[in-house]
Amino acid sequence: MKELMKKYGIRPSKRLGQNFLTNKGIAEKVIKAASIDPQDIVLEVGPGLGILTRELAEKAKRVIAVEKDSGLSGLLSKEYENLKNLEIINQDILSFNPDIKKYKVVANLPFYITSPVIRKFLEKDFPPEIMVLIVQKEVAQRIIAKPPKMNLLAVSVQVYAEPKIISYISKGSFYPAPKVDAAILKLTPESKLSLPKLSLLFKIARAGFSHPRKQLVGNLSKELKIEKERIAEWLKKNNIDPARRAETLSMDDWLNLSNESRS
Repeated sequence: MKELMKKYGIRPSKRLGQNFLTNKGIAEKVIKAASIDPQDIVLEVGPGLGILTRELAEKAKRVIAVEKDSGLSGLLSKEYENLKNLEIINQDILSFNPDIKKYKVVANLPFYITSPVIRKFLEKDFPPEIMVLIVQKEVAQRIIAKPPKMNLLAVSVQVYAEPKIISYISKGSFYPAPKVDAAILKLTPESKLSLPKLSLLFKIARAGFSHPRKQLVGNLSKELKIEKERIAEWLKKNNIDPARRAETLSMDDWLNLSNESRS
């Protein structure tokens, strides 16, 4: 890997949050988790030096690798020019809109764009069949959280998809090594709510988590600008004690509140 970087004059960019995966065993776990078969179209986000890219191209029908760094996209285009089912695109994934309806996403994400990338794809009219992502360990744990440790990020992902941590990755599996460990996170999209219901759910959830250590009734009353008595009645109607905290509510609770809203 170091020889490859030297050959092309590549240095990991701190600005872009580049930590290249070096452990081939981890790459194999990622591909296994995504259940890649010969009929699949795979969108790879942030291929870096290509440790996942070649493996994906050998197993999938087509691989679209989107890399923001022009130096890395040039390296990949030259090193893997013999892979006819691989397309290298030099673009920011957040501005890239693939014209495909059935596909899978595989990514070693810079930690700072984890949430925007997840939201981008899960909110699409045609979300991916599966997303398998390498993300910061703590972020993965927050995303899979259940009561009594729910959080706004967990709600915002779980309303779209079922999350599962496949395994953890030590920081020594990357170059340069990040300051924290990572995890392989698998997201399986589920049926989406209608847009008005989604907007309402997020409005209620943001209000509920506005002061996580305070009672739900107070947070909702203050943020939604509705009298406490009405909020308390609404919560009780949905079998929720007004004195509870937002972190103790399940996804079903949040969905029920968005269906029975008084806001």
